[in-house]
Amino acid sequence: MAKIKLTYFDFPRSRGEEVRLALNLAGVAFDDNRIDFQTFGKIKSDLPFGSLPILEVEGQGVFAQSNAILRLIGRQHGLHPQDPFEAARHDALMDAAEDFRLRVSPASRIKDEAEKKAAKQELASDFIPQWARNIESLIGNGPFVSGSQPSVADIKLYMIHKWISGGGIDDIPADLFDPYPKLGAVATGIKNHPAIVAWYAKSG
Repeated sequence: MAKIKLTYFDFPRSRGEEVRLALNLAGVAFDDNRIDFQTFGKIKSDLPFGSLPILEVEGQGVFAQSNAILRLIGRQHGLHPQDPFEAARHDALMDAAEDFRLRVSPASRIKDEAEKKAAKQELASDFIPQWARNIESLIGNGPFVSGSQPSVADIKLYMIHKWISGGGIDDIPADLFDPYPKLGAVATGIKNHPAIVAWYAKSG
């Protein structure tokens, strides 16, 4: 089997962690190369898009952009639909998770504290609930997006749910996703999957 190396920052969040979880869900052994920001600064100019994560596959080269990496893993290991129409529905959910990050993350970087708080409260009252309603309408009967089997799209939704429900953002309530049971079921299904439980028991 080709050797696989994943390079990302040394924390269990965001896009790199999604790829870690996908590889574990697929049962694929990989080199979990965790680097600090100083090292990233040294290698940034050599990366395909100047960002992480990257996935190196022996004999195939270096792959970048987290959703592209997730789809690659998904197609190879039954974690992304083969039907093109169902795949497009999953792709839309994955892109929606990135839309969420692009809208929510900048609020935490606002320097003025009052402005920052106001921006987060606006997100909590408008964008985030609407985003969750949209996602909820696109999830089937569960527990995962397409039924009984998890996919890479489920992993992305889990990471967004975990970010909010874990209280990771000041001034955005941790219970904001509580009214959305389908989204919650997806998150619970990934969290409690034996491969994911085993990964966190090992990695901490």
